[in-house]
Amino acid sequence: MSVITRFPPSPTGYLHVGSVRTALFNWLYARRAGGKFILRIEDTDRARSTQEAVDIILAGMEWLGLDYDEGPYYQTQRFDRYGEAIEQLLAEDKAYHCYCSKERLENLRAEQMATKQKPRYDGHCRDTAEPPPPGVNPVVRFKTPLGGGLAVDDKVHGYINTSNDELDDLIIARSDGTPTYHLTVVVDDIDMGITHVIRGDDHINNTPRQVHILEALGAERPIYAHVPMINGADGKKLSKRHGAVSVLEYRDEGYLPEALLNYLARLGWAHGDQEIFSLEELTAAFDFDGLNKSAATFDWDKLTWLNQHYIQNASPAHLLASSRPYLDAANLALGDGPPIADAVEAQRTRAKTLVEVAEQSHMFYGHLIRDEKAAKKHLRPVVGAALEAIREKFAEVENWNGAALKDIVEGVAADFEMKMGKVAQPLRVAVTGSAASPSIDTTLELVGKQRCLERLDAALKFIAERTTA
Repeated sequence: MSVITRFPPSPTGYLHVGSVRTALFNWLYARRAGGKFILRIEDTDRARSTQEAVDIILAGMEWLGLDYDEGPYYQTQRFDRYGEAIEQLLAEDKAYHCYCSKERLENLRAEQMATKQKPRYDGHCRDTAEPPPPGVNPVVRFKTPLGGGLAVDDKVHGYINTSNDELDDLIIARSDGTPTYHLTVVVDDIDMGITHVIRGDDHINNTPRQVHILEALGAERPIYAHVPMINGADGKKLSKRHGAVSVLEYRDEGYLPEALLNYLARLGWAHGDQEIFSLEELTAAFDFDGLNKSAATFDWDKLTWLNQHYIQNASPAHLLASSRPYLDAANLALGDGPPIADAVEAQRTRAKTLVEVAEQSHMFYGHLIRDEKAAKKHLRPVVGAALEAIREKFAEVENWNGAALKDIVEGVAADFEMKMGKVAQPLRVAVTGSAASPSIDTTLELVGKQRCLERLDAALKFIAERTTA
């Protein structure tokens, strides 16, 4: 059997991490089996679906590198096919027209609630001999089998048994003729040859309904695997405050796609004790046996740790290419400073995100942005003479390189009987404006001679003004 999986997002909101993880699991399973991965846009909710949401889905999939073999298919372009399926079910007496008014259904629900019954349609129109009321556009309901039950062998949860008595005759076409979710998803899965349905376990209750429709249309069941949900640290359903934001926000905040994919793969899935996976390793290792039944917990700190790991271990070319959009967005004078590759490379061990790479690059390009708190702490009269001595020696340097500059700083520290850190840290603040930077030798070399001298002059002026204040 050739494996075919699908990812069917609804474009009614942003594409968040829970949906991305579902897409990833489907992608991994298809890729490992040498099968196909299909993207399907479930846009039948015309009132809430937007082109902006569709664009975010497509952009998110592209950024993550989750390429699809077919699609994107759009359900709104398949209404004729859904109509055929509805007519087939009606013709084979597996569905029927329901003329029940909204008032009747509301009264029925109220009565059931009052007697502590499960609210459900009572099948009033299922076998009625009454003539249809004039001027009423009926809905179409599916005839759920009476009595007995349905067992689904789920690859995560095992056998899930459902009594048919728990299911009512659900609506598969609205009164305006448009199909409903359960009908469209089943028809799509049949037509696209879906062999494995991998989705969140919030869909477990939908499965018996969809299996009934699928078998009524004469199709074989796919294999189901319902993966655990993702919760916030407080154990509650993932929301915006937990991290359920658009996947593109992770991109904008400087996370690498490989870090996000690695993190999401480990939410609800395990392969021994391994934490770090390349996409190739994930593809080779992913299987249903590693999926957990219990909900996973989203942890921002763990994601950021993984992102820092990937930044530290990326190839120079990949790190530069990944950082470039953030550097461009930061409006840095990239032509007036060290080679961009050198500036990026210098920060790989410190930056947690690509946004930090861009922010910290201000020290190498353009005007100094001084951290006033750091300046007040480190640029004090006690270091003025040492900084002035360093400035004088720097002015005489012809071969501006980090090793020589570090020797100068160490020499001045010895001359003034000061510890290296007591000199290097004020020097760092003087030439970068910040108390944090790459190593002092790398920093000085990349900032460049002219900028170092100018910034030391500004720092000495700052110290002098503090002295006379």
